Amino acid sequence: MALLLKGRTEDVPTPATDHAPARPARSRPAWHAGAVTVIRATLEDVLEAAQLFAAYREFHGEPNDVAAAEAFLAARLARGESVVLLAVDEDEVVGFAQVYPTFSSTRLAPVWVLNDLFVVEHARGTGAADELLHTVAALAADAGAVSVGLSTAHANERAQAVYVRHGYQLDEVYRSYEKPLT
Repeated sequence: MALLLKGRTEDVPTPATDHAPARPARSRPAWHAGAVTVIRATLEDVLEAAQLFAAYREFHGEPNDVAAAEAFLAARLARGESVVLLAVDEDEVVGFAQVYPTFSSTRLAPVWVLNDLFVVEHARGTGAADELLHTVAALAADAGAVSVGLSTAHANERAQAVYVRHGYQLDEVYRSYEKPLT
């Protein structure tokens, strides 16, 4: 899957949310390390992000529906409900992360939930996931979050090793439950 990022140099406003103060329009921030650059996605990037998001959903057993993924991401970005980051390697979008800013009632503080992280197969091991994780942590800290939480499949040992390498700790106190509603 080769996805090319459209080049832009104009100012891109950062959407305001209930979780962070509004910021004035400014040039798009980028975080660099080696060949991989991480950028914060805007509505202009939704199609590129949606193609990866659809592949990510397919990896997790859901239909690969780019149109549905595009509509979902566009709604999240338009409402400022999530932060979507894209990992770019030589103008090819090779990975993405989506985080949801929220709050911890027990800690009385903002926290971020890293809900989605995906790197295309041919780019795994290139540092794209590392740069996405570094950028998520930096942005969360800048926004005043006290932690970044995530969950991953019990069988996804490769991802677990990456998360541990980045300082994520297995929660041995709480057990997660989910009640399907549909």
